[in-house]
Amino acid sequence: MTTPPPQGNPFAQGQNPYAQGQPPQGQAPYPQQPGFPQGGAPYAPVPPEQPRRKVSFKTIKNVLVGVGVVTAIVVGYIASLDDADQAKVGDCLKSASSSSSSDEMEVVDCSSSEAEAKVLKKVDGTYTSFTAETECRKVSGATSFYAQTGDGDNFVLCLSDV
Repeated sequence: MTTPPPQGNPFAQGQNPYAQGQPPQGQAPYPQQPGFPQGGAPYAPVPPEQPRRKVSFKTIKNVLVGVGVVTAIVVGYIASLDDADQAKVGDCLKSASSSSSSDEMEVVDCSSSEAEAKVLKKVDGTYTSFTAETECRKVSGATSFYAQTGDGDNFVLCLSDV
């Protein structure tokens, strides 16, 4: 024997013709699961925020070394701006020692008491001591010369006393 279909409109609100043993109104359709509040979303609990990492000595040391290297490069560049290879006609030079190397010669203000020589002429090219002296003898008032040869700029500065 078969069960007859329910009477009335099976699509009417509040009725489900396919439900079997529906719970009474006001109760949840499923039993409460442990760990989840009734009606709440079943999400995992949020873990506590991890403590922030402390800055280590190694990190501080690496940053300080990097800053030191950059500082040394900047200071070296600024110091090289006064070298003899940057000298122009009319500039004055001083020598830190009796050696004539571009690292020992630097540009100074002509009104300074440190000024030792004034540039009368700058000639680009590679010169020996003999050819540099010969070139500067052609310059009126030249009493000495400074020659730079080697890597990069090669030139002769014809100098007069200040």
